[in-house]
Amino acid sequence: MAIREIRKQGDEILSKNCRTVEKIDDRIIELGNDMLETMYKNDGIGLAACQVGILKRIIVYDVKYIEEDGKKEGHILINPKIVSRSKSMIEVEEGCLSFPDIYKVVKRHEKVTVEYTDIKGKKKRITAKDIEAVCLQHELDHLDGVVFLDRYEEQN
Repeated sequence: MAIREIRKQGDEILSKNCRTVEKIDDRIIELGNDMLETMYKNDGIGLAACQVGILKRIIVYDVKYIEEDGKKEGHILINPKIVSRSKSMIEVEEGCLSFPDIYKVVKRHEKVTVEYTDIKGKKKRITAKDIEAVCLQHELDHLDGVVFLDRYEEQN
């Protein structure tokens, strides 16, 4: 596994749409594992492939890492898609590894259900609420070239 360079504010790759992963091979698995290590190294709770310069629909996240003092329980989601959202919204101060030292309050759905494929090729579904739901929405936005500052600006 390797630590990858995180693309920062102003890098045009952060505003591009990511492509669907057609085949889960060793390179995709390696990318997912590298992304987890990169996220942990930078004390993040989520990371999208475009943030490490790869335009593929892959995210990683681990909200327990921060909540439970370093306990690692990372998730690799391939081709994730939100299939349902709660009507209720929450406001959370968000940050981003690609935008160091910038924090803004963003409104997000309190609960989301996401369908994805795991690294073994199995279709899965997760229903998340609160910070986990916020994290998933933030990372899935990245896959469509949307960053949290865009959400902040459209809400204010």
